[in-house]
Amino acid sequence: MALMDKPSGLDPQEATEADNVVVLEEDGDVEQDNLEYSGLSSFIETQFRRSKDNRLHDEERWLMAYRNYRGIYGPDVQFTDSEKSKTFVKITKTKVLAAYAQLVDVLFAGSKFPVGIEARRYPNNVADAVNFDPNGLTDEKVREKVDVEYKVPRTVVRPELQKDLGVYKDTVEPVKDDLEMGAGTNAGSITYEPAKRAAQLMEKKMHDQLEETNASKHLRSMAFECALFGTGILKGPFAFDKEYPRWDEEGNYDPLYETIPKVEYVSMWDMYPDPSARNMAEAEYTIQRHRLNKTQMRGLKKRPHFRVESIEIALEYGPQYQREYWENTLEDGVNSDDVDRYEVLEYWGIIDAELAEEADIDIPSNLQDLDEIQVNVWICNGQILRLVMNPFTPSRIPYSAVPYELNPYGFFGVGVAENMEDTQLLMNGFMRLSVDNAALSGNLLIEIDETNLVPGQDLSVYPGKVFRRQAGAPGQAIFGTKFPNVSNELLMMFDKARQLSDESTGIPSYSHGATGVMGVGRTASGMSMLMGAAAQNIKAVVRNIDDYLLTPLGKALFAFNMQFNFDKQFTNGDLEVKARGTESLMRNEIRSQRLLQFMQMTSNQQMAPFVKYDYVLRELAASMDLDEDKILNDQREAILQAKMMADIQAMMPQQPQAPQQGAEGGAPNPEDPTGNGGGNIAPGSAPEPGAEGFTGAGGGDNGGQQPAPQQPPAGVPPQ
Repeated sequence: MALMDKPSGLDPQEATEADNVVVLEEDGDVEQDNLEYSGLSSFIETQFRRSKDNRLHDEERWLMAYRNYRGIYGPDVQFTDSEKSKTFVKITKTKVLAAYAQLVDVLFAGSKFPVGIEARRYPNNVADAVNFDPNGLTDEKVREKVDVEYKVPRTVVRPELQKDLGVYKDTVEPVKDDLEMGAGTNAGSITYEPAKRAAQLMEKKMHDQLEETNASKHLRSMAFECALFGTGILKGPFAFDKEYPRWDEEGNYDPLYETIPKVEYVSMWDMYPDPSARNMAEAEYTIQRHRLNKTQMRGLKKRPHFRVESIEIALEYGPQYQREYWENTLEDGVNSDDVDRYEVLEYWGIIDAELAEEADIDIPSNLQDLDEIQVNVWICNGQILRLVMNPFTPSRIPYSAVPYELNPYGFFGVGVAENMEDTQLLMNGFMRLSVDNAALSGNLLIEIDETNLVPGQDLSVYPGKVFRRQAGAPGQAIFGTKFPNVSNELLMMFDKARQLSDESTGIPSYSHGATGVMGVGRTASGMSMLMGAAAQNIKAVVRNIDDYLLTPLGKALFAFNMQFNFDKQFTNGDLEVKARGTESLMRNEIRSQRLLQFMQMTSNQQMAPFVKYDYVLRELAASMDLDEDKILNDQREAILQAKMMADIQAMMPQQPQAPQQGAEGGAPNPEDPTGNGGGNIAPGSAPEPGAEGFTGAGGGDNGGQQPAPQQPPAGVPPQ
């Protein structure tokens, strides 16, 4: 996509190309000078309250998870007077961070984002491959077909055809009669797969776009909430005009802009989906809650398709943001309700055509026959700030909700903190008891018989303390009793609860650096086996990432580029989106070892022709976290590289063959630097005269045997 000058009306968050956005208008009869809501605004407020009430139970789960992560006791935990220790062992935080690290490792383990584009194995109406033999094309045929003087090289393949074959129709058209279906059958032919080439170009474009918009930052935030609360939300892709600094010849700042798709992290707390939906595919609508200050509200007026007059009216009514109860916990107990902010609701979803008519919405004539329409609406203080048709084709709600652990009966998933909620409570209880018991057993319980002491004394005990006894009082006045120490038993129960947390989360302690591993884990190979088994537990989570994030995001990026950044080269193939999260999980040391072992097994002449070594090398590079596109040659480069290496080998002087050890005038034994024959003698039988290797005296005729003829050096013809 080419860079452009600064467009009019930048929309860095929700921009779409003007030609693809249908702006809907309300009839002028709708009152705008008071808080009398329009039908559409009232409808969105009602849907928001439905979603808000439906997720109350989920919010309680999230608050408990957040408190366990932060090490904060909730209001439901009551301490007795005998409990002095308020210890909170933050094992939940350790487990959540370990799960988060695993998710990040899956998303960013390789050099590429784990979303790819591949040609379908059984394409529809697209040739799998075509081949072209450059040696079969003469200079005269080029002149005849192209009407251009062109000298066909004979030593190397034509790189321009290698690059353009099957992609640009105008380039292929002059030599279409020389193209044949299928792969080439000789060493000089060029085989090209149009669909594969189109897939590579689209995949590279998508990866470049994600990198340009710093998508990794938003993905990491999404992964953290996914591990902690059980659900991660990602918004997009939507159009974003990125600014590239540039100065003209006179030193004036003249930036360039490029419209690229962008993804954005959305906090799960601000997400209010359709209460009847169990995933985004079933949702009829979703609402995102924004908390904007006055400056941000005024900034909306500069964004495309926002109504300036409605924004001004919403500002006149003043801030109306009401702090939710859970925000006090998230913000460390801030209880102030005085928030100078505006609550703005962003609605994505369908509305009935009847509702649109009741709300006096002017629907375009080509859409009036539909029973429902897809819209994007922003409202604040009863005012409709933005009202447009869903600009995406096909229509979709631009959000992805990724569950850590799938809840088949609800929208929001289950996270690590919730899975170990009970074990966290047990560990806290046993640790508090252990600390209190250690404090009691570490000090003596003092008993004092005051009848034996002089009245009025200070009864506190400290080193060097002196008590005065009554004269003639019998017996002992001060006694010390030691409280029994059961902290070891309590710590054993704590360790048991910690083991249960390993089982409930599927994240063993040794995977995040805990010591004390016994048994098979004490060896390097045993630890490798344990780590491999631990990786099995995360596979279900990775599959959820594949199904609910990578695949929808890849399809959305593909559709975005086909709709807004169309290029005819992407149509030369039957392409499909491939999520590679599970592959990223398998790209580890074990996979590398297996690939190397496979290459060794198939290196013989009988099996080598059946192996796709280019694919094996790419997988090996990926398993080592290397960029295969940067370190591996393509087919043309490999041919040229092999030819160059062969030429270099032919120019190198050949080394003469070394005479056999022990022969007259031969080179000395490397194990015998003295040259006196003092080498190591291995046990064995003495050679018989005339046998191979026999060097004893025999009258110079080698025991009557004729000497073997010497072989000429390599490359020298026999005389």
